[in-house]
Amino acid sequence: MISGATGALAVVMVALVAQHGVEYLFATVVLMGLLQIFAGAMQWGKFIRLVPHPVMLGFVNGLAIVIFLAQLTQFKVPGSVELSGHGASGGEWLSGLPLYVMLGLVGLTMLIIWATPKVTKFIPAPLAGIGIVAALVIAFGLDVPRVGDMASIQGGLPTFHIPSVPLNLETLQIILPYAVILAAIGLIKSLLTLNLVGEMTNKRGGASQECIAQGISNTVTGFFGGMGGCAMIGQSMINVKSGGRTRVAGIAAAVFLLIFILFASPIIELIPLAALVGVMFMVVIGTFAWNSITILRKVPRMDAFVILLVTAVTVYEDLAVAVVVGVIVSALAYSWNNARRIHAKTRESVTDLGAKVYEIQGPLFFGSSDGFVELFDFTGDPDVVIVDFAASRVVDQSALQAIEAVAGKYEEAGKQIKLRHLSRDCHQLLTKAGHLMVDSDDDPDYELAVDYNVRTGILGGH
Repeated sequence: MISGATGALAVVMVALVAQHGVEYLFATVVLMGLLQIFAGAMQWGKFIRLVPHPVMLGFVNGLAIVIFLAQLTQFKVPGSVELSGHGASGGEWLSGLPLYVMLGLVGLTMLIIWATPKVTKFIPAPLAGIGIVAALVIAFGLDVPRVGDMASIQGGLPTFHIPSVPLNLETLQIILPYAVILAAIGLIKSLLTLNLVGEMTNKRGGASQECIAQGISNTVTGFFGGMGGCAMIGQSMINVKSGGRTRVAGIAAAVFLLIFILFASPIIELIPLAALVGVMFMVVIGTFAWNSITILRKVPRMDAFVILLVTAVTVYEDLAVAVVVGVIVSALAYSWNNARRIHAKTRESVTDLGAKVYEIQGPLFFGSSDGFVELFDFTGDPDVVIVDFAASRVVDQSALQAIEAVAGKYEEAGKQIKLRHLSRDCHQLLTKAGHLMVDSDDDPDYELAVDYNVRTGILGGH
């Protein structure tokens, strides 16, 4: 994985710097790093496993579209481009010979990247594409946009700098909200990149370890006048597809970037932008999950909707926001599907003559609690009703409340209710809530019958 300053973080920082100044940004970055270290120490990185596969597909597709749209700015006349969001707005499009030259160089770069692995794997394909196209442009003196036309990348080493902000509660109130948002966005993007790279390399990364590492780097960066950062998905994809497979790749990327800024900026500024656009177009082709187009008709409609939703939100809003939206929608869909599973089979009891048995099917939780209550015929049932949970699970407090509601209605009708076959976790949940009183030698696994005392409102086990 390659890490650095990213646009997703920069968008959040703009408002802070505009309102309070750049010194507050440095303090925010330090606090952001400390929060990420805390998240790693608490092992919160494991929650990235909750991101469903449809969200990941939408994420990578949206990312590919964002990268593609970002390259369109290079097809504008230099000096007339205005950046807006992920794409380009304003300015004039290239036309005539400049456009044909630009397209030709982009196509040549893509062709070299495609062909290089077939000839040799010693040289990374993107490096070969950039090097050959840059050499041709310089040799023939082609008048095309170069890196140096955008901005100078020359710089010096950073110096240690303690943020010049008041150390008081007011400062904390200003920077804390921004630090929390930046920490969350940075971790989400980094952990998603970790998963993506892991799938491509058939390796597993340490999520919590990544949280701590990113936190330490951001904390240090804040004391050197840096804006912080996180894993960069586009650059990580280039690294992986170029053969990078170890942590040395990330270190090498940082060292070479430092060398370029300190010593080699005149050379780097000669590279034609068309070569970089060609590299990024190949990243787009490799990143987009093309199989997702065909599986949209095969997967459940809700999964297809989530893929399209996350893709759209990624393009029009932000990667981190899109993932959060996708996870929320997927969770709601999962809860709704499980809520519809609750039903009951009825039969007469073999051991309790005259009693009616309700065999509950499906999980009992907040989403299915209302449906659970509606399963019972409080007026038409006999004097003794047995509720069998062998094929169900009591999940949360809403489930306990639903059980009490059912018992209360049977109490009003002057009838008795018994609960049977509570599993171990259901048994513990009821006990913890104070509703289930049993002896210490009671077996909570199965063969547990619980009577509801209609007079006291207490569930008793025997």
